Amino acid sequence: MPGIVYLDGQWLPSEHATVSVFDRGFLFGDGVYEVIMAYHRQPFRLEQHLARLFRSLEHVGIPNPLGLHEWRYLVEQLIERNEGDQQSIYLQVTRGSSGKRQHNYPTDLKPTLLATSQPVSVLEKVTTEIEPCSAILLEDIRWARGDIKSTSLLGSVLLKKAVYESGADEGILHRDGVVTEGTASNVFVVKQGELLTPRLSDYILTGITRDFIFELAERYGIPLLETDISLQTMYDADEIWLTSSTAEVRPVIELDGREIGTGKPGNVWKRMAQLYQKHKSELYSCGA
Repeated sequence: MPGIVYLDGQWLPSEHATVSVFDRGFLFGDGVYEVIMAYHRQPFRLEQHLARLFRSLEHVGIPNPLGLHEWRYLVEQLIERNEGDQQSIYLQVTRGSSGKRQHNYPTDLKPTLLATSQPVSVLEKVTTEIEPCSAILLEDIRWARGDIKSTSLLGSVLLKKAVYESGADEGILHRDGVVTEGTASNVFVVKQGELLTPRLSDYILTGITRDFIFELAERYGIPLLETDISLQTMYDADEIWLTSSTAEVRPVIELDGREIGTGKPGNVWKRMAQLYQKHKSELYSCGA
């Protein structure tokens, strides 16, 4: 469904929005991005997403094209101008174009800012019919700065292709036998009632949903530990979850063809998923 996009100061039908063939985002993947869910036309955890976007821009040395209030207004306008009570918002900033292809770049380039939206269907409440998923373990072949939400996603694209060819739903990545994250998600493991998740490093993105899980776990007394997670720990887990803005909290019931736990979504996941939906509803109903 065509929508209205924002591109460098203009609101345009998506089919009329174009960028230079010399834009460094197109030539080199030289840019960063964010994906934000909007529930009932309210952006979810907008401040946290914008803070991460600003960190990514700072890490790669791209000037921030807007101030905080301008970003907020842009997101509000994007939601208002597009259809759907539930939307997925995409924000992208590239280094811009110097009019030619070269690896080095002038320091005075004007960034290219693109913002788009598309309607989505989202989970409003947890039911026993929620579709769990399967996953496979894969060597993490991506670049060594996974903490930056970069548009350079070729490694993730190739890994996701391997996942689909295997018949699984997602890939859980590891470096030298230590779990990092999913191809497009963070990873949680439940063992004897305790939540485990990989400790943050340059290889792992600080997930907005991941942080929300931390907040809920602390508030409701669910034990949570950041630690190195081995492949054997994954196989022996009582539960495995994948978290992201779009998938929220999704249970994994099969890993590399092996049944995880009981082979059904576990009780800790059910509790956390219910808490997630409850507090998500409270936040957007208050205009958060």
